[in-house]
Amino acid sequence: MPGDYLNREAIFSSGSSLYVLPKNPKKNQRVTIRCRVGRNNVDKVFLVDKDGSHEMKLEFSRKMFDYYSIHMTMGGERYTYQFQIVKNNQSVYFNKRGDMDSYDSRFDYDIIPGFEVPEWAEGAVMYQIFVDRFYNGDSSTDVVDREYSYIGEHVVRVKDWNKYPATMDVREFYGGDLKGVMEKLDYLQDLGVEVLYLNPIFVSPSNHKYDTQDYDYIDPHYTVIKNDGGQPLEEWDKDNTHATKYIQRVVNKENLEASNKFFAKFMEEVHRRGMKVILDGVFNHCGSFNKWLDREKIYQKEGTYKKGAYTDEDSPYNSFFQFYPDGKWPDNGSYDGWWGHDTLPKLNYENSEKLEKYILKIAKKWLEPPYNVDGWRLDVAADLGHSEEYNHEFWRKFRKTVKSAKKDALILAEHYGDASAWLDGEQWDSVMNYDAFMEPISWFLTGIDKHSDISRQDLRGNGNEFFSRITENMSRFNINSLLVAMNELSNHDHSRFLTRTNGRVGRTMSAGPEAANMGVNVNVMMAAVVMQMTWLGAPTVYYGDEAGLCGWTDPDNRRGYPWHYENQELIRCHKELIRIHKSYAALKTGALIYLINEGNLIGYGRFDDKDRFCILVQLGGGDRTVKVPVWRLEVSDDEYMVQMARTGTEGFTNRAEIYDVRDGYIEVHMGCDSAVVLKSIDRPY
Repeated sequence: MPGDYLNREAIFSSGSSLYVLPKNPKKNQRVTIRCRVGRNNVDKVFLVDKDGSHEMKLEFSRKMFDYYSIHMTMGGERYTYQFQIVKNNQSVYFNKRGDMDSYDSRFDYDIIPGFEVPEWAEGAVMYQIFVDRFYNGDSSTDVVDREYSYIGEHVVRVKDWNKYPATMDVREFYGGDLKGVMEKLDYLQDLGVEVLYLNPIFVSPSNHKYDTQDYDYIDPHYTVIKNDGGQPLEEWDKDNTHATKYIQRVVNKENLEASNKFFAKFMEEVHRRGMKVILDGVFNHCGSFNKWLDREKIYQKEGTYKKGAYTDEDSPYNSFFQFYPDGKWPDNGSYDGWWGHDTLPKLNYENSEKLEKYILKIAKKWLEPPYNVDGWRLDVAADLGHSEEYNHEFWRKFRKTVKSAKKDALILAEHYGDASAWLDGEQWDSVMNYDAFMEPISWFLTGIDKHSDISRQDLRGNGNEFFSRITENMSRFNINSLLVAMNELSNHDHSRFLTRTNGRVGRTMSAGPEAANMGVNVNVMMAAVVMQMTWLGAPTVYYGDEAGLCGWTDPDNRRGYPWHYENQELIRCHKELIRIHKSYAALKTGALIYLINEGNLIGYGRFDDKDRFCILVQLGGGDRTVKVPVWRLEVSDDEYMVQMARTGTEGFTNRAEIYDVRDGYIEVHMGCDSAVVLKSIDRPY
């Protein structure tokens, strides 16, 4: 592309393996870094780092582009850089934000020598299961009415699987279990799932199980109860020392060992199918039922358990919790609770080396035989400890422990906001990707925030805001962390994406659960799935999203999977888009480039050395034809673009349609609330 002007649209680079070689450089290793520019269009290209400008050399040319490269030797620290492109009296900088008129180090590319994430997790299709609401495989292990008391009331066994969750849902149990998950592995495998992310499954009194009672054992209600017995509480009785049925089920070692044995078989079956499992690790706090605290006094009667810190000042677990000076034993309820909740006692790591060693042992235990779990999702990970310094110290120890037990184990953290301080190669691998996926995509496609609490319809279909927000948030990630970031549309803490498509603000307490089903737009949901399966990261489906499940935020987002009432077209849409995603490395680990932004219509590309994809999404609007610059994907006039999937008012289709490439452009028809996935193919002669 000769001429006097500098073609900014031709400039491109990224952290992907086409532009940084080798893929995962070690400390002190020589690395090749590349930048693409228009062919015969520039005078010089420089790599700019903290030491100044380094001139790059033309390495090779192909089609419409020149590739400049430079060899740099990594040190032991994070290496940051961007590019300066010069032509005549024109000069631009190129970084994670794109082309800029001036240097801005906030958007530098970065390489972290020695930082590797599990290769199996790069772009992996994950499926999140809230176990109690997925499928009941064994009713004999169900929680029974009044089995025990939780937060002042008896627990309840829900008889109607399709009942909406109660406003205070925490003590209602639907009966889903790991046997149910095992029975549905054929379904999940047919859907295309590669990784199961399970919400907590350790012994716990709540249905969500984020209040761990025993880290050493899987909850028998989810697995097998070998030695049942005892009685539930009487209607008038809420004293859990009398809850003999519950005590028998979850304190009896025979049941606990049988549960762990079942879980080992479960893991064996999952691995036999080539799938993997990530467990939920809740290590910031435990639960008031926990055997270390034993506030409910359900362990003290058993001779095999040591006294809990709540009942005895001399308990070996006293240092595990922070007791306040005004507290007195026995029955010392004056302890630090997470966000003030006495049912969620915060773990006191700084004052207990024994606790730290115990939790690190737990982290290792479930990764090793006979369980061989494949990774951890870390609940409220940035909250752990009482100081930022200790928090980072602990996660460094955690990473060393986990990676020594299983080198390719995945470490994902729950985090809102900038997580770069933890994504330095020494702590987490990545995060649940709220800021650089769920939130900006929700605003663009629905105009509603991830909780359905805020409406900003000025953001719906606003391509400028979408690209600006998602680019800024993605720039805080190293490429390795982006490749394995958990990209969800919904999960157990936020409203269902399908509900957000109705454009309404609401919660089950104020609007009622039925309102979450009203006015939803399945076409927009399918467009969201198109983006989820073609964006950079690991697409993660929250159970039931693929079947059309609705719901406001917690607890309404935890409805039972709608067996026999599924939206089959939405399932087919998920299944086909997952198949496409898994079939091409370009959609798993390839570069991401923005192609077009026409207000409520955006387009982007994914590409590598082998394949090139163009994805278009339009919100609202009428029928129109859009001209797309696929030359920026290195698609030339001797190729076609073929339609692989399309969504819109006529539903989902994978019908192939051929588009001619003329002068580097294609013309594509787009309708209201539509999305299309196109792939380049060679033109036959």
